[in-house]
Amino acid sequence: MRKNESAENYLETILMLKNKNGAVRSIDIVRQLDYSKPSVSHAMSLLREKGHITMNKEGWIELTESGRAIAEKIYERHCLLTKWLVQLGVSEEVAAEDACKLEHDISEETFEKMKAHIERQVPASKAD
Repeated sequence: MRKNESAENYLETILMLKNKNGAVRSIDIVRQLDYSKPSVSHAMSLLREKGHITMNKEGWIELTESGRAIAEKIYERHCLLTKWLVQLGVSEEVAAEDACKLEHDISEETFEKMKAHIERQVPASKAD
């Protein structure tokens, strides 16, 4: 996994956990991703250094503006690509796994063209 991809995955996970639980700590990320505590701790340090997250004394993690922007971009890609692959007949599990791979590698231009195409093909009620 590339460095950027790893950071994007962590930020996306923080966003998803925050939306689901209202608050996030490193242990929540450990459990969600099934990574080791030292790996997550190291990643959180790097994300703090880059200004993508803040962490208070109690260990609660918040996305900064830049972290939230990255997380939302990746999460949008993940959701759209997963739904599209499912529409093509791919199983939900495989679609989610494949979307996770695709979301990091396609260009902004390609994603926007795919998004426009998918939205034309799949009615809004089915795409949400």
